[in-house]
Parts: sequence; C-alpha cells; structure tokens
Amino acid sequence: MGTTAPDRSGVGGRLSRSEGRQPPLQDVRLRAMDPVRLYRLRGPRRRLALHDGSGLWDLSAYLERLGRPNDLVELIEDGWFASAALEPLLPRSGGEGWNACDVAFDGNAPADVDTPLSPAQVGKVLCLGKNFRAHAAEFGEEVPAEPMFFNKLPETLTAHRATVRVPAWYDRRVDHEAELAAVIGLQGKDIQLEDAWEHVGGWTVANDLTARSLQGDDRKLGHPWLRAKNLDGFLPLGPAIVPRDFLDTADVRVTCHVNGELRQDATTADWVVDLPHAIAHLSRFLTLRPGDVILMGTPEGVGPLNDGDHVTCAAAGIGSLETKIER
Repeated sequence: MGTTAPDRSGVGGRLSRSEGRQPPLQDVRLRAMDPVRLYRLRGPRRRLALHDGSGLWDLSAYLERLGRPNDLVELIEDGWFASAALEPLLPRSGGEGWNACDVAFDGNAPADVDTPLSPAQVGKVLCLGKNFRAHAAEFGEEVPAEPMFFNKLPETLTAHRATVRVPAWYDRRVDHEAELAAVIGLQGKDIQLEDAWEHVGGWTVANDLTARSLQGDDRKLGHPWLRAKNLDGFLPLGPAIVPRDFLDTADVRVTCHVNGELRQDATTADWVVDLPHAIAHLSRFLTLRPGDVILMGTPEGVGPLNDGDHVTCAAAGIGSLETKIER
C-alpha cells in the first residue's frame, strides 16, 4: 500500500471498467439482505445506532460491553465492520447482547440523527468533477482528460433534515448535486489500483450544493471554485454510513427530487472514473486518511433551488438525505 501506483493510461482517461472493479461480496447472502446502516445521534453522549433490517439497535451500548471505542472512524479503521466479522454478531443473525435504540425511527433515519461523521474527524473532502458524461454535456463540456478534483471544507457539513440558509448577500443561482460519497477507512499513499478497495470504509449520500453563478464568475477569471462550493451548510451528508462490505456499488441508483419532482436519476454504472481509479490517482498526490470523504460526481439534471424548496438526494441501499433551502 506504500508502493507506487501503476502507471496506467486508464488512470485519468477512458477507463476500462473491468479494472479495479469491486470484488464480489464474501457472502452472497448479503445481496438479499438489507445493508447495515450506521447512524450518529445528536446529544451529549454522541450515541451510535445500527440498523440491520431487523430493527434499530444501540450500537454504543453494545460497544461498551465489548470494551470497544464509541468512535465510527476508529472502528472503520480497525476493520470492525468487515462483513465476515460483523454479520455473525448482528441481531438478524442471532447475535446477542443488543438493546433496542430508544429513539423514533421512520425507516430512513432516527429522529435525532447527526452527520454520519463528525466534521472534526473529516480531514478533507475531495470531489470528482464531471464524472458523468451527460452532466459534462449539459454544461457544453467534455469529460476531463484525467480525473478532475476540487475540495469542500469539513465546515460545510450539515445533517439530514437540516435547513441550509443561503447568505442574504448572494441572491443568484444555487444548484443541487446528488452524489454517492465514499468514506476512507485506511490510510494510504501511492495506493496501487488492486489495493484500492482495502482503503474504503463505507458509503454515504451527499448533496454538493453549489453557488452556480459564483462558480461561473470564477471560471471566467480562471479562479478555483472554492467560494462557490464552500458556503456554510453547502454539504449535506447522510443520513447513514453503510460499511463497504454491505453494499455492492457496481450499479447503485442515485436520485434527486426537489419538492417531489425528479431532477436527477442515474446509476454508478455510468461513472467515467470508478472509485479504485479515483483512489489510485488521488493518492499519487496526497495521503488519504481515515475519515476523508470522496464525492464521486453528480448525474445530469442539476438545477436551481428557491426559498422553501425541499431537496431529497438518495442512493439505493443507503437512504434519503433531506434538506430544506432558505433564502
């Protein structure tokens, strides 16, 4: 994992989708089961909850009995959520010692759900631009010759059901961008393509809110997109993390609805650059660390948001991320 990533013409150009593909899940029965979903809850105790299809369970209490840390990033890094180890422990598999979580749950998220990762634990958020050909085309652009990344700051993170307040001074266009996001679970630099999946900790849903008019201004000036992508609250994330082994991401449907109207609809099979290639490419330039987040690009159909709009970004197997816009 510390060795040099292979120099492949595919990294950054037209990629072979047969390379670096996610291996089959170790236990094929998992494909017929609900994914495991992990939640962080608000409150002074910062409890964790787990949903395995049989109910919502108090993960913090279970971890305390085992003497394990109440810390998702540390547990992901340690491999505690690997399917071979976790599946036999789950209530749905007959595992014992679990208590029901005493919070309201609507089937998608607990009532007091927080961001799936604490912003303090997210070192960096790296975003893959124009990773759907149709999205590039809707702006009259081509897919970049090599993977193109920009960044969002951890301070932009906000939770499921949050209200995002656009600053009063900015009265121009703000767009939604639904995305699947990967959470890094293992540190690495110069990661080889064939090792990339070992560095993935899990998956969540993101809405890469963008001050589109401001972004256009900066494009014309040749400036980076930092301010257009990083207004307060411009990265709703959640509601859950699904550990890597419990979601086959070869063909996950990603959607966005605004006030019930379908705006975006595509699957991860349409990615130009898949996650292993993205990790191999990024890690040539910087070290990836547990808790880092990689946004994998948005489908076509991005569009403007108005005051009072309700935005729902969803990824099959993970859940729906709801945001209200105030401006």
